[in-house]
Order: sequence, then C-alpha cells, then structure tokens
Amino acid sequence: MGLVSVTASNDQSIAGHIVEICSYWRIMSSRSFRLGRSVTGLGLFATKPIKRGAYIATYRGRRIATEEADRRAARGASYMFEVNKRWTIDGSPLWNVARYINHSCRPNAKPVGRKGGIVIVALRQIEAGEEITYDYGREYLKCFLNDGGCHCAACRKKRAFQRRRARASDQRTK
Repeated sequence: MGLVSVTASNDQSIAGHIVEICSYWRIMSSRSFRLGRSVTGLGLFATKPIKRGAYIATYRGRRIATEEADRRAARGASYMFEVNKRWTIDGSPLWNVARYINHSCRPNAKPVGRKGGIVIVALRQIEAGEEITYDYGREYLKCFLNDGGCHCAACRKKRAFQRRRARASDQRTK
C-alpha cells in the first residue's frame, strides 16, 4: 500500500483544502516549503533551496495495522503509508504536511524509515519554487495509475518528447 497523492476533481475541493489549513500554514512560515497548486492537485513547493540529504517533513498520522489500512483503502481512504508488513500510517489529518508531497518517477526527495515512522529527505539540491516529490513505488503505479498512466512531470515530458519525435518521423516519411 502506498501513499495516494491529493487529486481534486474540481477547484472547489482544492480551495476548501487551502481554506481549512490556512491558519496552520501561517504558523509554518519559517518552513522551507509552502502548499501550492500542482498539476495533480495540491503539492508542496520549496520556498528556499533545500540541501541534498536535508530533512523536509515527517509523514504523520495515526499508526494502524496494515489489515485495517487495507479495509480503509477498500472504502476509498487515501494517504495510507505502509511502514512495514504490520504497520501503516494513516496520513489523512490535514496537519500532516507530508501528505501533500506528490509522486514523481524522477523524484527530488525520498521517504526514509526512522524510529518506526517515515521522514522525507532531499535526494538532491531542491531549488526554490520547485515541487517536492518522491516515488510512491511500483505498487502505487500498478494499483492507481493503470488506466491513464503516470501524470508526474517527468512522464508528461517524456510523452511529449515521444509525440514530437513521432511527428517528426511521420513528416520525414511523407
């Protein structure tokens, strides 16, 4: 079971999330990230450069048995992060800022297990304004993205490049 990124079907649900957590974000002004609009919904963006290996956030929430997490996921729950075969973190509380970190096949951060929990650290230097992402893993891709494929920035760029190449190839053969 992997983390499921925020996706909103309309602007109202995104606006609702922003309004609900607005007061919390004012407290966090010293953080190196901000909540912002992403291609896939809401995401976390660096407000200043983040060094390689630096701590970004902790994936927070109630620790539940993986079997319970599977039952919740079957009912449509999101934000489940499997720590190990036995435990999963239910990251649905709005104060869990790490839940807003979206998937990328070419991530700039990674989750690391620490003391029975999960922290997110930078894989490389992350520039100000860049979206913070990590790879949710093969299981996530298999379970949640079978239909339309991955929508991360890296995959969108790759598909656009392949389309341009195919068009150029078609024009040469005519």
